[in-house]
Amino acid sequence: MKMIKWGAAAMALGLVHLAAPAEAAGGKTLETVKARGVLNCTGHDGSYLGFAEVDDKGNWKGMDIDLCKAVATAVFGDPAKLKIVPISWAQRWPSLQSGDVDIIIKASGGTLSRDTELGLQFSMSYYLGTTKVMAHKELNLKSLKDANGGTICIPAGTSQEQQVAAYAQKLGIKLEPVLIEKTEELEQAYFSGRCDLYAQWGPTLAIARIAKSKVEDHVILPDVLAVEPEVMIMRQGDDNWVDIANWTLSTLIFAEQEGITSKNVDEIKAKPTSPQVAKFLGVTPGMGKGLGLSDDWAYNVIKKVGNYGEIFDRDLGKDSPYKMDRELTNLWNNGGVLFPLVID
Repeated sequence: MKMIKWGAAAMALGLVHLAAPAEAAGGKTLETVKARGVLNCTGHDGSYLGFAEVDDKGNWKGMDIDLCKAVATAVFGDPAKLKIVPISWAQRWPSLQSGDVDIIIKASGGTLSRDTELGLQFSMSYYLGTTKVMAHKELNLKSLKDANGGTICIPAGTSQEQQVAAYAQKLGIKLEPVLIEKTEELEQAYFSGRCDLYAQWGPTLAIARIAKSKVEDHVILPDVLAVEPEVMIMRQGDDNWVDIANWTLSTLIFAEQEGITSKNVDEIKAKPTSPQVAKFLGVTPGMGKGLGLSDDWAYNVIKKVGNYGEIFDRDLGKDSPYKMDRELTNLWNNGGVLFPLVID
């Protein structure tokens, strides 16, 4: 009997919730950022090629930097309302918890311990990173199974140690690990020939090979040892800020899916191709109120930063020095895992 009463009450509450109109949002982080007039977002202590690079004039670029610009544009309508805070990997979490940065966009994976032990919250994945292995081409390896008895350089103190060991056991081969902590020393060990193989995050391998101007001398083997979703990271307890991060990412992906670019967005805004696109670009109302943003925030992001494909191409892909393929970090309808949330 009590269960029936509770069920009826819960249903009533549910109906009230469903019938309630959307209210203007605006969490503490959004209020703080607006009051400051600039978004504080993560950079790197040096250059992390392809994701957070700084040139000799102090200008930042890269995929993570462009995502920072997209969030700044969502809030202010202006990608210049952004301060990049250069920090190390270890400084990420205390910088976020102390409020020195408003969001972490720094090639960082969503993990259980970061969620439950550090009190962090994640966006959807903006890049699906894979752990792969590079080999000297002269070894003529077709896959990692051919490398039995070889030496392999691995970044020390990372999950990749376990990934290599588990994958080698699965293949029934033995590898001799060479563990080195600093990336520069690790790459020096591999490229000098100390190691036959080099296990790393896939994009890092591809970029290192190009940066050394030795693309023809090294091959990235087809084995995928593990995958790690790279996410934007926020403090727990501010759902509105997490929503803004997720919808900013979804905006970039939706625009690419619909063929909306920085170059044609004005044309499409003048003549939207669907009611969803009209709402997306702020022609009809409703895109911004629930987030505490303007209704044309998504239009501003695409106009001033570009869609996901434009960002990838200039930072990592065909228009960058690295010429990386999208692989799994592609749209759902092009063989990848990226998809936008639904605009209704």
